[in-house]
Amino acid sequence: MSQHYYSQQPDVRHDRRTIETVLRGKSLRFTSDAGVFSKGDIDYGSRVLIEAMEIRDGSTVLDVGCGYGPIGISAAYLAPKGHVTMIDINSRAVELARENARNNGAHNVTVMESDVLSAVKGQKFDVIVTNPPIRAGKVVVHRIFEEAYDHLNEGGTLWVVIQKKQGAPSAAAKLESLFGDVEEVGKDKGYRIIKARK
Repeated sequence: MSQHYYSQQPDVRHDRRTIETVLRGKSLRFTSDAGVFSKGDIDYGSRVLIEAMEIRDGSTVLDVGCGYGPIGISAAYLAPKGHVTMIDINSRAVELARENARNNGAHNVTVMESDVLSAVKGQKFDVIVTNPPIRAGKVVVHRIFEEAYDHLNEGGTLWVVIQKKQGAPSAAAKLESLFGDVEEVGKDKGYRIIKARK
């Protein structure tokens, strides 16, 4: 089987690299590696989501499919009095996200290995953010949306970035069937930012 970033235990050879970048006006440094999503630089869709997402200080936040951590760590800076839980099925990504949170001084973060939202069963959040793993297939992406709805507090919001050509219209339709209150709040280079409120 070929290795994908949503493999649980990537066995591709390590190729660690450092990415220095600015997200939401903050200079950050990330370590990435082979076998994780967007290892060479912060994915453009993630950047668009980070710039668009609205997170109040004190919020409880869940980052689904956190990769090596740029979205969740940015959320941690937006809500210093809140808490961010970051989850990913990829064990290598989880280790990198922990390392990157520590190295960037994001102390209000918990990182866990999780198949979709299984590791946070019974927990509720004010905000859920995701750059969903499109290559994992529509069934997995739609399951993320369904489980996100169940894990949001009333009035909570789900923020999703998805490319138009990779299924933004069907994603929006699925979100509308679950949430009702769904709006496209931004678009950039084919990426759509969809906000759904419970």
